[in-house]
Amino acid sequence: MKNKITTYSLEHHKSLFANADSNTDYFYIQAQDHPYISEPYRAESYAIEFLRKGSIVMQSKLKKVIIHAPAILTLGPSVIRSFTKYSDEILIDIIFFKPQFFLHNQANIFFLSQYEFFENSEMHVFNLNKKNKIKFEQIFSLLRQSLDNNSTHQPSIFRGYLYILIYELDFIKQISPDDSAQNPLFEKFKELLSKEFINKRSVQYYADELNVTRKYLSEVIKNNSGKTASEWIDDIVVLEAKVLLQNKDLTISQISDTLNFPNQSGFGRFFKKCEGISPLEYRKKNV
Repeated sequence: MKNKITTYSLEHHKSLFANADSNTDYFYIQAQDHPYISEPYRAESYAIEFLRKGSIVMQSKLKKVIIHAPAILTLGPSVIRSFTKYSDEILIDIIFFKPQFFLHNQANIFFLSQYEFFENSEMHVFNLNKKNKIKFEQIFSLLRQSLDNNSTHQPSIFRGYLYILIYELDFIKQISPDDSAQNPLFEKFKELLSKEFINKRSVQYYADELNVTRKYLSEVIKNNSGKTASEWIDDIVVLEAKVLLQNKDLTISQISDTLNFPNQSGFGRFFKKCEGISPLEYRKKNV
């Protein structure tokens, strides 16, 4: 049932901008406003965004960060994300592309998945120094110019610049100190939680899997995040619930089953305890 989760299609993203081009599998836009979507969602396409001026707030999964220009943002399709306004004046270049477009004639179908910065919440943001800012201004300028080329090679040229962009971002990650690195146990907990939260919601389960005591795991998580292990578990379940509730094709009972609650009433009590409103009230407000 998870594949029925509503995601923002490329067409939906295009509809948020007045002058989006007509390509079916990718598009590029420079905008003075960001489509601030405050409720969590997924997308069918990859996104690379170049924030040239101003600041925005992005939440990916459970990590919220204020991003200041100049910076690059990278997001894979599966990432649950939301955006809220931070500064009145921004300038941002946004590229969306479907994986099948990028992987055309690519022998390695796992090429994109090898770059963690598309999926890892700790790696989505690249803060640029002056030298890198100039470099990415040049790359994005070439990307824009390639769209004015009406030849049959235009998609291939655009795809080629995307390769350059991804390689340059990967190079930055390789040479930059990992300031985001946290306690290894905390990192392992988050990784395990993202895989197992549907079926496993006991702090003891995660402690056992990580070969530590429940008390020690709780202390490490609290010290590194300010939240308890139980709060992390509840938060990721609520986040998934919000995405599912925006899919009006799913009944609340089906969502309860998908999230492995014993019954709809239990799901309703859990959601209201965390959000202050019932699942139905949330759906009415956001669908």
